[in-house]
Formats: sequence, C-alpha cells, structure tokens
Amino acid sequence: MTIESIISGAVAKALKELYGVDVDASGIVPQATRKEFEGNLTIVVFPYLKASHKSPEATATEIGDWLLANEPAVAKFNVVKGFLNISINPSFWLDVLHEISEDDEYGITKADENSELVMVEYSSPNTNKPLHLGHVRNNLLGYSLARILQANGKKVVKTNIVNDRGIHICKSMLAWKKWGNGATPESTGKKGDHLIGDFYVEFDKHYKQEVAELMEKGLSKEEAEAASPLMLEAREMLRKWEAGDEEVRSLWKTMNGWVYEGFDETYKKMGVDFDKIYYESDTYLEGKDLVLGGIEKGIMYRKDDGSVWADLTNDGLDHKLLLRADGTSVYMTQDIGTAKLRYQDYPIDKMIYVVGNEQNYHFQVLSLLLDKLGFKWGKDLTHFSYGMVELPEGKMKSREGTVVDADDLMEQMIESARETSAERFADMPAEEAAEVSRMVGLGALKYFLLKVDPKKNMLFNPKESIDFNGNTGPFLQYTYARIRSVIRRAGGVDLKAKAESEPNEKEATLIQKVADFPSVVKEAGRTYSPALIANYCYDLAKEYNQFYHDYPILKEEDEKKRQLRLILSAVVARTLKEGVGLLGMEMPERM
Repeated sequence: MTIESIISGAVAKALKELYGVDVDASGIVPQATRKEFEGNLTIVVFPYLKASHKSPEATATEIGDWLLANEPAVAKFNVVKGFLNISINPSFWLDVLHEISEDDEYGITKADENSELVMVEYSSPNTNKPLHLGHVRNNLLGYSLARILQANGKKVVKTNIVNDRGIHICKSMLAWKKWGNGATPESTGKKGDHLIGDFYVEFDKHYKQEVAELMEKGLSKEEAEAASPLMLEAREMLRKWEAGDEEVRSLWKTMNGWVYEGFDETYKKMGVDFDKIYYESDTYLEGKDLVLGGIEKGIMYRKDDGSVWADLTNDGLDHKLLLRADGTSVYMTQDIGTAKLRYQDYPIDKMIYVVGNEQNYHFQVLSLLLDKLGFKWGKDLTHFSYGMVELPEGKMKSREGTVVDADDLMEQMIESARETSAERFADMPAEEAAEVSRMVGLGALKYFLLKVDPKKNMLFNPKESIDFNGNTGPFLQYTYARIRSVIRRAGGVDLKAKAESEPNEKEATLIQKVADFPSVVKEAGRTYSPALIANYCYDLAKEYNQFYHDYPILKEEDEKKRQLRLILSAVVARTLKEGVGLLGMEMPERM
C-alpha cells in the first residue's frame, strides 16, 4: 500500500469521525508538498468546508490533529490557508525503502493468462525510401508504448505493416529500370533502402522536368501532371503488378528484398523490433474483397467510372474513395484487410495504431468502415496520434531528397557523443569507449524525442540533446554511472539488508520519489505517454544529484547512515535503469 493511499484512507476516516460525512478515499488525492513548504504530502481541504462549517485553516487543523493522534505514518503537520501539509514519520519511509529494495521489479506488473492482449502497430514504412527522422519518432514512440503497456501487465504484440506496393513503389522501380544500369547494393556499396530511395528521387526529378515541358506547351499544371508519359508508365506498371505480371513482380521482389535488409539494419541499430510484420501486398486483396462485399450490402457504391466509394455524410464526414477507377487499391483498402487478418491471427482486446496526427481523419474513417462492415472491434480501435518532428532547418520532403535520414542521424548522434565525451572516456579501452558513445548518442536521441508530450509538434535539436546537464538522456546516464561507481567503490550493496538509520528529510524525499515509480508507470500506460516516464526519471536524477551533493556517502563515518545511503543510491539507480528502459534507452555502467 502506498503512502498516498494510507493518507487518503486516514483522511476519509477523519472526515467521518469529525463531521459525519462519508467520503470515498479514492477521491481524496494527496499531492506532493511544494518545495517551499515543509511536508511530504498535501491535502486540499476546501471540498470539506461545507461539512465542517468552519474556516479552511480550522478545518485543516482539526483533520491534522486527528491524523496525528490516529495515523502512525504521520509525524507532524502544518497548515497554510486551506492546505494541510503532512510530514511522514521517518520510520515509515524506512519501511518503504526496505519494501522497494527487496522487490527486484518494483513498479512493474507482469502479465498472466488473463491479461488483456494489446496489439501496437508502429513504423509502417514504404519500400521506396529509407527511414527518416519522422520514422524515428514513430518507432521510438511505438516501441516505448509497447514496453510501458507490458510493464502495466498487458500482453503485447508489436506489429509493423510494410507498405510494399502502390504507385510510389512503382516510381522507384521504373526509375531503376530506366536509369539504374543494373545497380545493386553490392555494386554501389549502398544500403538497399538508400539505393532505392535514390531512384525515388530520380523519378521525381524527371517527372517534374516533364511537367514543366508540358506546361511550356500550354497545358495547365493538372493537365501536364495527368499527361506525363513517366507517370502514365508508372501507373501501367502498377496495373501490371496487380495483374501478376511475372517480370514486374520479379523486379519488385528483388528491389524490396534490398530494402528489407536495409530496414533490418536500421531497426537493429535503433533498438526496436516487432513480433509480427504484415505486408500490404498480402493484405490489400483481403481489403478489396471486403470492399466489394460492402457494395452488395449497400455500405459502399460504385461510380460510373468504376471507382468504389463509401458515403459517410450521415456520419458527419464525406465520401471516401476505396478502389480507383482502374481497380487499384488505396491505403484505406489495405488497412481494412490488415485489420481483418490481425484479428484472425490474434485474440486482440485492444488495437493501437501509432501514426502521425496528419492521419487523424484516416483512422476516424477506418473505425467507421470496420464497424459498418460488421467488425465489432472497429469502434474500439485507438489511433495514438502524435505531432510532427522537425529540425531547426525546417520541414523534410522525401521526393526532393531533403529528408533527415535515420541512419545518418543515429551515426551523427553517436559521433557527437564520442566528441563531447572524449575526455570522459580517455581512460577507457577503445572498444568500451565506442560502446558507451553508442549508448549515449542513441540515448540522447531517444530521450529528447520521448520527453515531449507525444501530441505536440516538436523541434529536435541534436546539439541540445547531447548536453550532459539539464533535461537530457546523457544527464540521466551520467547520474546512473555515478551511482554505479559509488557502489563499486563501496564493494557492492546488499539490497536485501534492512537499513537501520532513520532517513533525514532529504533522504525521505528521495525515498518518496522512488516510491512514486509504480503510479507513474500506471499513469503512463493509461494515457499512452512515454513523456511521463522520461520526466519522472529526470526529476528523480535531479533529486538524487542534490542529495549526492549535500550528503557524504562513502565518507560517512556513521556505519548505519552509510548503509542507508548506499541502499537508497542502489534503488535510485535500479529505478532509473528500469524507467529509461521503458523508453528503449540503455545505461552505461561507467562514463
């Protein structure tokens, strides 16, 4: 039982005895006392003035006196207007510390056979280009969310849908055929996804040139785009692909194979993985069948040009295209098919799509269509919508080749960590220094992207993220490494031993902060917010560093105080490692 629940229950009893009112303890929420006031927890008494018929100060004092007389956890209290600030008995904090230190997985709930099964979809790349900065935020959010849900006792399936077919894929294929001269990853020395991305850019360059030339002949921009021989050829290639043309399919398999090898390398470096990967080429036909079946049920309709649509005007939306006039599919068709296959493969209780907020409308429509098609889980799908990430230089455009490549970004972060930490790592063997630089560089990237509320757009500043001071990943990693150094010099710490020295006010505050970890994990799981974990870890590290600065540990002459501080340091380190682990970060043992 947490100290918050103990105090809530005690206040509920006080209100019953003092004023004869029944108040649900769950509705009494103690807050951490503000730093400028004495105390650990604060109760706001204004809601109870109607029952007490007294002033806020008098009501808070009466409740405080009752707690002091009846609740052993309460050591003293003070009143500031209508705020009752409660100081917790030091002996209570000692018991809390012992409970935390004995539990190797404090704050983590394990799944069992009755646990809810949640599927989290993230990444969703196209096979016509490498992963970029936007994909990095998507992957890190999805992977972290999966870890957080697992820590809340959910069974989780991490899944990816690869968009491996469509007009954008044909653009890269056509460009390779026309201007590739048989290039392969081996012959060029390039990762497969980078090689294919180059041809996607090449297509766009020639396409724009064609459009410009047609416009010079008097065509409007729309007419020129429709008449572009290159685009017409790409659309013909897509039709051949959907018809199963052997030559087109063979080239498609070869080029996609190059891309998958590149993706796997990027995912591994990023530290994310998947339990199941779906491919649009396998799911779009399922979606197509469901859409065609929807015509018979009167859910969809066919226009004169052969295209298939859904009329969602009665739902406050518009008409949604599901099949083009030439019979080819759109993303929505594929998502309908993928959803059906997933629910066939797994007994999913909850489906979460991690996709940027520019797709809010898409998932609103998907939910409606799945429901109309008779899938009871349609209405319950969750779109984990997040904001865009940009660099100080501005927006990125894949077609123009101005994206911030994920591989390059990760390598730059690692190199920045290596340069920034050259003096720190001077006494390390080269191999260890390289590994720590990797952890720090990627940790800086992950923490910076995840500490921001997912719903918000954000600006990623690489230089700011690598700072060893402030709200950054390296600051957390350095704090952890500092504690591990203390523990090594102490000769180790027995976390099962019970400290005997009563904690002082600063130590009690730190214990309370560690004790908050389970509730933070729970709230992060409820609100789908890795940012809550990130900022909790920062607050904990900051609190520890203040403690470390103010009190000796290894040089403390009182053996009991020394033992208390070592055990406290060890549980802080363990909690930091567990917390940032939910963000996909690693902690170096020394820095």
